[in-house]
Amino acid sequence: MFGKKANKPQNRIDCLIGAGTTIEGNITFNGGLRVDGRVRGDVHVADGKPGTLVLSEHAQIEGEVRVSHVVINGTVVGPVHAAEYVELQGKANVTGDVYYKTLEMQLGAVVQGRLVYQNDGKSDKVVQLKPASAD
Repeated sequence: MFGKKANKPQNRIDCLIGAGTTIEGNITFNGGLRVDGRVRGDVHVADGKPGTLVLSEHAQIEGEVRVSHVVINGTVVGPVHAAEYVELQGKANVTGDVYYKTLEMQLGAVVQGRLVYQNDGKSDKVVQLKPASAD
C-alpha cells in the first residue's frame, strides 16, 4: 500500500493530439499518447503492447478507453479500462465505469459511474471454508 509505485506510467510520449484538434474515429497506438484536443471514438493500445494515455486539462474523449496506463485531467465520456494504472487528477471528469488494477485519485476528480477493481487472480488471503457436516 505504501511501497514503491513501480507501475506508474512511462514518461515518454510518442504522439500528440494538439489543442484545437478534433479527431473523429478510433485510435490505436503504441507507447505514449498525449491528448490536448478532442477525440470522438475509441482509444486503444495495440494488442499485447504496453501503452500510456495522458489527457490534459482541456482534453476530451467520447468513446471507450482501453490502455495499460492512463492519466486523466480532462473529460472522458465512456468506459475506461486500464490493465495496470489509473491516475485521476484534480480536474478529471469521467462519465462511465473505470476498470483498474491500481488507482490514484486526487481531490476534485469526478467519476460518474462505477470504480471496478480488476484482480488477475485469487487473493492469498481468501480462505476456503468447508461445509458443516450433517452429523
